[in-house]
Amino acid sequence: MTPRLEVITPRTLDAALGIRVRPDQESAVEPVVRSLAEAYVQPAGVAWPRLIVDGDDDRPVGFLMAFLGIDWRGDGSLFRSGLWRLNIAAGEQGRGYGRFAVESVAAELRRRGDEQLHVTWHPGPDGPEEFYLRLGFRKTGETSGGQTVGVLELT
Repeated sequence: MTPRLEVITPRTLDAALGIRVRPDQESAVEPVVRSLAEAYVQPAGVAWPRLIVDGDDDRPVGFLMAFLGIDWRGDGSLFRSGLWRLNIAAGEQGRGYGRFAVESVAAELRRRGDEQLHVTWHPGPDGPEEFYLRLGFRKTGETSGGQTVGVLELT
């Protein structure tokens, strides 16, 4: 497995839109089409959408979208960056692509000078909490839109 990230372009758009999580996960993550629509309406440079491709056979296996320097509280007092969306295709889960996605976002944030990577997740038995905690995220004690907020220190 040699995954890589690709920018979403007219050439890769259909592949990105074709990424589907397991049916039992659909309520916990937005579909790629919504993520791309949200990326489009953000100020320039806030959303960082990428297609995750297995480089061995150029197979699309997932989608991620990071957020870069958003005004977390909406009042200019706290800016954060992190992983906004992570969709690993149903048949590709458990193969390390999710870990690769998180590590890729962490590397990009470090390159930009960020010291923390934030993420939110739906709580509950079908949510990704254990995945994020295994990767070193810790709960902040905050919630955002009913979701648990986690942080990974990048220093």
